[in-house]
Amino acid sequence: MEIVDYLRVARRRLWVLVGVPVLATGAAAAIVLFAPQQFSGTAYVAAPALVGGAAGTQYTGTQAANQFVAAFGAAVTSPRVLADVAGDTGVAPERLRDGLAITQVGASSQLEVTYTAGDRGKVAPVLTATTTRALAFLFSSQVGIATGEVDAASADVTAATRAIGEWEKTNKVSQPDRIYQATLSELTSLRQQQLSMQAVGNGRGVDAAATAITAAQKKLDELGPKLPDYQALLAQRDAATNALSQAREGLQAARAQAQAADPKQVTSIGEVHEVSRMAELVRTALPVGGAGLLLGVLLVGVLELLSRGRAAARPAATTLAPSVPAQAVTAARP
Repeated sequence: MEIVDYLRVARRRLWVLVGVPVLATGAAAAIVLFAPQQFSGTAYVAAPALVGGAAGTQYTGTQAANQFVAAFGAAVTSPRVLADVAGDTGVAPERLRDGLAITQVGASSQLEVTYTAGDRGKVAPVLTATTTRALAFLFSSQVGIATGEVDAASADVTAATRAIGEWEKTNKVSQPDRIYQATLSELTSLRQQQLSMQAVGNGRGVDAAATAITAAQKKLDELGPKLPDYQALLAQRDAATNALSQAREGLQAARAQAQAADPKQVTSIGEVHEVSRMAELVRTALPVGGAGLLLGVLLVGVLELLSRGRAAARPAATTLAPSVPAQAVTAARP
């Protein structure tokens, strides 16, 4: 078919091309115009200290703003936050999920949380509870995790210190590493003294130094085999102490982030207003009208195919009908 044929078909079935989009648009408009009035409000979240700040902040780097917005949006629609907000406001989680929308302001870390509902009195409470719960989910929970890490590291330090005390009690010696080093230094000094006395011919001094050297060497021989186990316990305590120090630094950073994420400081709630029916009508009617026009074109094509099929079937039936009597007459002749 050429374009002229398509235009001829469209003109012949213009009622379909016009009627279907008009009916679809009219139905959509009726639904919008007769639906209950909707109310909307927006909460603004601006927390620059939480993004790309000093070392230890949760969101850093060139994609920090986008990561924060994505994390906040995921937190808002998470089952835990929705359940908490539902408990605070009495709005069902399904209704909250349908009415909430998160929008990033440009490429910044600031974002807008919009909630739309049929009950004007629920809009502001839902926005307040949502921003508060989402910020707590992202940052206050980090304080709990960091506190747990500090407690675990502190318990490791306590256990390592107790193990050292038990070892010293069992072996009846305290701080054998220091005793070993002091005895080793003493032994070196005694040997130097012994050499000096030998040089001046002080036999009695040489004998006294030899006795002291023997006692010091005996002490070293006793402590030497025990040192590896004791030093291993010291290494465990040092590692636990370092872990505790790092955990405390993490806790301090988490607390700083939680303080920077105080909802009273970083959020503000705008005025609640009626949703414009005209804007909603435009957003709804235009797509529906376009879909109706497409459906009309498809219907015209289907109707045209059916019409041509019936037209092609009529000449075949007309041609076949006269031939039947002629064949019957021919068959009847002797």
